[in-house]
Amino acid sequence: MRLSRFPRGIAILMAVAAVPAESQTPATAPALTYADVADLALAAPVAAHVQVRDAIRLKDERAVGLEPGMTRFYVEADVLSLIRGARGLPGQVTYLVDLPNDARGRAPKLRDDTQFILLAATVAERPGELRLAAPDAQLPYSPALADQLRDILHDATRADAPPEITGIGRAFHVPGTLPGESETQIFLQAADGRPVSLSILRRPGEEPRWAVALSEIVDNAAAAPEPDTLLWYRLACTLPGRLPPQSFAEADPSQAAAIEADYRLVMESLGPCARTRPQR
Repeated sequence: MRLSRFPRGIAILMAVAAVPAESQTPATAPALTYADVADLALAAPVAAHVQVRDAIRLKDERAVGLEPGMTRFYVEADVLSLIRGARGLPGQVTYLVDLPNDARGRAPKLRDDTQFILLAATVAERPGELRLAAPDAQLPYSPALADQLRDILHDATRADAPPEITGIGRAFHVPGTLPGESETQIFLQAADGRPVSLSILRRPGEEPRWAVALSEIVDNAAAAPEPDTLLWYRLACTLPGRLPPQSFAEADPSQAAAIEADYRLVMESLGPCARTRPQR
């Protein structure tokens, strides 16, 4: 996910383009899912809890790249706490944010003392200036959201953190000695080159079980990942709905059918990667 690109020269824009803000508050966005928060958190070098000190509306003709139905603000804010990022971040920061107008086309107002969580990056050689990680990366602050962000970022920095999945490799199916007994292993490609695989076990009279291994050692007693965890996110939000044919191209027809059935089992167990914010 690329960081949002806003124009520079903010001081000049403020001098020639500031206009009074309207009185209504910003429209309420849909509640963010775990995947929404993880998308933003993992793409942003800085996560900060801030409080608005001042917000200046910029004239539309001066807001380069502004989408229709939006209003751009130049915001000055106090940093209340730093969830992630450089310790040298000043106590006050500035940034640009685009907010949707209401149904009548009126601009929202960013009230002083409103608190947000910013997912952003610092701007080189501009201390205190931030660039949002996405146009909607100014999030209304809540303790629950701050805690969720901390959990995601903590899990992402662990030595055994699940890596980003970049593709699917070969898949193999081995029938067992008993009727109805089998094991399928599907190898995944990881951004850090780590061996990652899915193992699906079937035994007579038992529910099928599957697990993911983040090393060459496969633990057949391991369980599937819990929803709304980083490992679940890496799989549910990355794996394709169907296994690519090249993964089982060398399998015979019965093995290929079994591999496809076991992959469907994994995807159904993971469930959908629900998101409420648009993907860019």
